[in-house]
Amino acid sequence: MADGHGSHRKAEFKEFLESTEDDWKIIAEETKPFNKGLAQRVLNHLRLLDGDYGGFPIDRLSHSLQTATRAMRDGRDEEYIVCALLHDIGDTLGSYNHPDVAAAILKPFVSEKNHWMVANHGVFQGYYFFHHLGLDRNMRDAFKDHPYYEYTAQFCHLYDQNAFDPDYDNEPLETFEPMVERVFARPKNSMYLKALEEGQPSAQV
Repeated sequence: MADGHGSHRKAEFKEFLESTEDDWKIIAEETKPFNKGLAQRVLNHLRLLDGDYGGFPIDRLSHSLQTATRAMRDGRDEEYIVCALLHDIGDTLGSYNHPDVAAAILKPFVSEKNHWMVANHGVFQGYYFFHHLGLDRNMRDAFKDHPYYEYTAQFCHLYDQNAFDPDYDNEPLETFEPMVERVFARPKNSMYLKALEEGQPSAQV
């Protein structure tokens, strides 16, 4: 089953020092259905933002949908749109470092440029409001010479800081679900990539 339940075969070691190649073949095989369910688990976690306003004009799921919709309607590619959709998914478990959580989820599946954008969008978004909190709105200038500075600043300006409009007609989550499925079906940055390419899905521990 995709949620990892219903497994019939199990390795027999009590510690990794005892494990064998056959054990890891079992684990790799049993991991296949679990890995296939990753996109849906991510989407289910994103749904936790539904109804979570935190004082904002719209809830956090609506903000995510607005950001992704704006990027899509502006002609951005699918990977970028998925990054826009998931950029704040860390709000539930990473209240003090949400960009790090989103970036960690996306890292195996997106380009270095898009990963950096998601990982750093918090400090770039701060340009628009940090001064209201007694913080330095120009914190992003620490990255002024970084090759992805303008790329990330553009994401925040065009799609993130302006995505709190209660009257905006954004697309529903169902529009983006196939995109998430496709992006999360193609890992490209992982220590387990060699095993994946050889047809043995990663057994992550």
